[in-house]
Amino acid sequence: MKTGDLENHKNEVLEKGFTVINTVFSEKEIESIIHTIENMDTSKDTFRKSGDLFAIRQFLKEAPESTEFIFIDHIKKIIKDIFGEKYFIVKSIYFDKPEKSNWYVAYHQDLTISVDKKIDVPDFGPWTTKQNQFAVQPPLDVLENIYTLRIHLDDTDEENGALKVVPTSHAKGIYRPETIDWTIEKEEICKVEKGGIMIMKPLLLHGSNRTTNGKKRRVIHIEFSDRELPEELQWSERMHLS
Repeated sequence: MKTGDLENHKNEVLEKGFTVINTVFSEKEIESIIHTIENMDTSKDTFRKSGDLFAIRQFLKEAPESTEFIFIDHIKKIIKDIFGEKYFIVKSIYFDKPEKSNWYVAYHQDLTISVDKKIDVPDFGPWTTKQNQFAVQPPLDVLENIYTLRIHLDDTDEENGALKVVPTSHAKGIYRPETIDWTIEKEEICKVEKGGIMIMKPLLLHGSNRTTNGKKRRVIHIEFSDRELPEELQWSERMHLS
C-alpha cells in the first residue's frame, strides 16, 4: 500500500473516527491465525463462552504464537504510518460472534483501559474488576490517543454483526448514547472483508446488531497507546512491536 493511501486512511480516522482497509492479510495468513485459535486451551478464566459469544481476553498473551501471523510487515507499516512511531499494544481481545448469535450490542464508547492493579490515582475511575483483571476509566486525553485495530477473520456486513458507528462522535468527548440526536447524527455500517482491518478511535460511538445470515463474525481487537500511565500504574498487556 502506498504511503499516500495510508495518509488518506490516517486523515479519515482523525476526521471520522474510523477507516476500513481491505486485503491486508492473505487467505493463508488468516487461516494460520484461525488454526492457532482453534488449537488453544479454552478452559482458562480469560475465556468467555456462551451461545451468543466466545471471547478470549488478553488474547496475545494467551496465544503468543499468533503474533508472527498478525504482525506481518504490512500491519507494522500501517501502525507506524497511521498511529505513529511510539505506539505500543495495551489490550487485546478475540471475539467470535457465532452463526446463530442473538447478541446485540447497543451504542457505546470504549471508556476503560486494562491495568495491572487497582489503586487510588487522581482522575482515574470508576473501576471494574473481572476475574482479577482491572479496568478503569482514565482521563479523557488518554482515551483520545488510543487507536483500536480490528482484524476480520470473516467477511462482515450488516447481516452478521458488522459495527455500526456514528461518524465524528469520537471528537465530542464523553458522549452518552441516550443523548444521540438522530436529526443531526447519522449511522454508518462498517463492512469489512475477510483479511481486512478496521481502525477506529475508542470514543467513536459504536454497536452491532444480531446475526441474521447464519455466518460467523470473528474479530481480533487490539488497542494501542503512546501514553505512559502514572508510575505506580501499568498497562496490564503492554507489548512492544519488534
